Amino acid sequence: MWIKHPFFKYLTAIILVLICIFFLNLLEFFKPIRTVIGTLFYPFLIAGFLFYLIRPLVELLSKSKFFPRPVSILTVFAGIAGIIYAAYVLLAGTLKKQVNNISQLPDKMKSAAKEAEQKIQENDMGMLSGQSLTHKANQFFGDMIQGILDNITGIVSAVTGAATVLIIVPFVLFFLLKDGHKLIPFIGNRLPKGHQKEGKGLLRDVDRTLAAYIIGQVTVALVDGILSYIGYLIIGLDYALILGIFVTVTAIVPFIGPIIGAIPAIVVALMQDPQMALYVILTLIIVQQLEGNLVAPIVLGSRLHIHPLTIILLLVVAAPLYGFIGMLIAVPLYSVVKVVIKDLYKFYKVDTGLKA
Repeated sequence: MWIKHPFFKYLTAIILVLICIFFLNLLEFFKPIRTVIGTLFYPFLIAGFLFYLIRPLVELLSKSKFFPRPVSILTVFAGIAGIIYAAYVLLAGTLKKQVNNISQLPDKMKSAAKEAEQKIQENDMGMLSGQSLTHKANQFFGDMIQGILDNITGIVSAVTGAATVLIIVPFVLFFLLKDGHKLIPFIGNRLPKGHQKEGKGLLRDVDRTLAAYIIGQVTVALVDGILSYIGYLIIGLDYALILGIFVTVTAIVPFIGPIIGAIPAIVVALMQDPQMALYVILTLIIVQQLEGNLVAPIVLGSRLHIHPLTIILLLVVAAPLYGFIGMLIAVPLYSVVKVVIKDLYKFYKVDTGLKA
């Protein structure tokens, strides 16, 4: 009978598994698993990210007989710590001053709102109400403060999680750098003998893809941040250093990141001088032109072979699902999946004797 067809057996098995998962979820069976994954996700994500950035330096030092791999790793760690300390010594005063000043920005925004209200009242043509605008402004700031208070537990939890990450990441990163080169042979040797060569080749392709994307995108982000900082200094924008650092962080996300990074600069510019906002937008355009036509082609080239529209769609979908982290990992995850599918299809054609 048609009910005995293998398709229906597999379908029944899948339905039973989904039902079991549903009831186990109701019983909170997976809660400990989710807790473990949630705790380890960010440390391993950050460590993996840093792994691809630091690995070339470790590999370079390890070629010398005077630097065994563990010594090379510790040397690189010491060098990075020295750079961070030097940056702190050079920039701490400026950063502290700008952080203190930028903390007064909400008060300045309220003052600007009051000035705008007075001008509207002086030129009120019966179309706008100063009291209505004041009410809306007060409601906005009230809701914002209430939201902060409501989420104070989440803020404390985030700070605690950040401290945990800072403790765990160096240890995870050390062992990744020490034994990471053994991972591909370890996995490849456990595949069926007839597919070990193809499996190791696939893993190497994935490794190269991640390395190319992470190193390239971080380089582009650093260039964007430095160029933005120089541009902000030229136009005389307040808090240039903090705003430049913010651009560097957000520019790790391609296309959309630099635009997000420019939003605080536009807000600050509007508070400083409305005309300054036009200069910030002009700076953003110039930086993006330099990145798109000079920096990105040199650093990234065409190694990822991803259409810009595909990247934009990935980011648009990832943002509402997983926020900034989703946007951060969407493109490299897509690149890895694309490489895996491409290589598996190539292996399939070879095994079945199909022509390319």
